[in-house]
Amino acid sequence: MPTADHDGVAIAYEQRGRDATEAETVVLCEGLGYGRWMWDRQADALGDDYHVVLWDNRGTGSSATPEGPYTIDAMAGDLEAVLATVGVDAAHVVGASMGGMVAQRYVLEYDRATSLTLLCTSPGGPDAVATPDETLARMFSVPDDADEREAIRYKMAPALSDGFAEANPELIEDIVDERLDSDASPSAREWQAAAVQAFDASEELDDIAIPTLVAHGTGDRVLPVENGRLLAERIPNARETFVEDGSHLFFIEEAARVNSMLAEFLADV
Repeated sequence: MPTADHDGVAIAYEQRGRDATEAETVVLCEGLGYGRWMWDRQADALGDDYHVVLWDNRGTGSSATPEGPYTIDAMAGDLEAVLATVGVDAAHVVGASMGGMVAQRYVLEYDRATSLTLLCTSPGGPDAVATPDETLARMFSVPDDADEREAIRYKMAPALSDGFAEANPELIEDIVDERLDSDASPSAREWQAAAVQAFDASEELDDIAIPTLVAHGTGDRVLPVENGRLLAERIPNARETFVEDGSHLFFIEEAARVNSMLAEFLADV
């Protein structure tokens, strides 16, 4: 797995789809604790038309796990190192959840982004709606008698629509396999969570001057939909799509719809 160096931290990445010399680049930024697998459905769908870059956040997957604390600013620097190493001068930046926070900070601090897509994320700050306590409790603690597979399913439940796991057992087991292989360690997960908690771009959103798409599920129990509405209201000329009853992981549950939405937005840009 190739890596980019950011201040001595090795950040793993991969490239899919078309060659960077032949097509525009889309870079995908994943959420808290999750590895690159999170974007498989989008990467495969976009690969026919775009050069796709996926990367592991510090502490996750094949990337190094430096000692915390972590910050969203540092992870935006990780993204810059990846794109510089790949040799990409311009990229469409797509982020979900914590990855959406990294994407916001990236477009505010660096100049390679040509568009921004924010899925199920938040601007942070005093007006943001926090993750509900019951969701946090479920995400960061598990029953004492749960094995490692049960623990992942337990922690993931608030991010899914009710009944989705039961209706899609093979998909859930595939996701569990991916997570066992690439999830952040408990310490790195805590450091990433602290970075999310400290993130605040709320007073800077009107500085985002590139085309932006905001999409959010109205049934998101991790980062409630009010956060998506804040982003759509405060980013100049942002497009918005609110998926009725969509979960936090709506881009997995409704991958075909999200892929079409992304393709249309990127083509317009």
